[in-house]
Amino acid sequence: MDEIFFFFFFDEEFGTTTPISRTELNIPEAELELFDGNIRAVWHKQEEKWYFSVVDMIEVLTESREPKRYWSDLKIKLNKEGNETYEKIVRLKMKAVDGKMRLTDAADMEQVLRLIQSIPSPNAEPFKLWLAKVGNERIDEESDPELTFERAVDNYRKKGYSEKWIAQRLRGIEIRKELTDEWQRSGVKRGMEFAFLTDTLTRAWSGKTTRQYKELKGLKKENLRDNMTNVELAFNLLAEVSTTEISKLKSPQGLAESNKVVNEGGKIAGNARKELESSLGKTVISRLNSKDALQLDDE
Repeated sequence: MDEIFFFFFFDEEFGTTTPISRTELNIPEAELELFDGNIRAVWHKQEEKWYFSVVDMIEVLTESREPKRYWSDLKIKLNKEGNETYEKIVRLKMKAVDGKMRLTDAADMEQVLRLIQSIPSPNAEPFKLWLAKVGNERIDEESDPELTFERAVDNYRKKGYSEKWIAQRLRGIEIRKELTDEWQRSGVKRGMEFAFLTDTLTRAWSGKTTRQYKELKGLKKENLRDNMTNVELAFNLLAEVSTTEISKLKSPQGLAESNKVVNEGGKIAGNARKELESSLGKTVISRLNSKDALQLDDE
């Protein structure tokens, strides 16, 4: 069966679901294992996350001949237990066996992993062991924060990034932390409000929203900064440093005031970018991404 059957792109704005090929996907290997070649998945453009067919996942993990009935019974069990996973299941259109697009229960990666823990199946054990390993690593990192940086460096090296790029990226993580600490002091909430300010900052210095920037680089859920060139990282750093210092000076309170400061800090880096581009005669906003990490290290 053609692999295009299993992957779809959902645009909430237009209410459309269209098939995409496996070659267009950017899915980490750990997540790709979940597909097993038979689990349908939908990329939600607005939420920037994958949703997976729950029935397909259950069929793969349990090898049940009646996965729909298994899921029906499991839903009742989860509902009685007050499990919040049940409430977060959504319905999205995916291509059915008869070739028609039909609504089916779907879950994001977090809910999929929680569901796996509720399924007593030998096929689910590797994922449960992986979850335990990840949980243990997080506990270790809470006790020794340096481990977070060490693991990050190891991961970047394995992906082929240069030492120069890694050093700048790690510096960027520190700068980002200082900025988000300042946002928290200003009363900005993590999650949607942090994302809103990040989008404002990205647009102010690069001229593109975060989503537009990701689309340019062919990204989906990947971290945008992990796919920036050294020059792009430098301007992003300038935008974040400028915003942090202005925020410390003006002490904004709440999202609206912080957004004004973000615009001000971002424009400083935006003006610097425009000056450089004027001298170079070309844009510094690159289509390059981490598929060829060494190319991100500009000469």
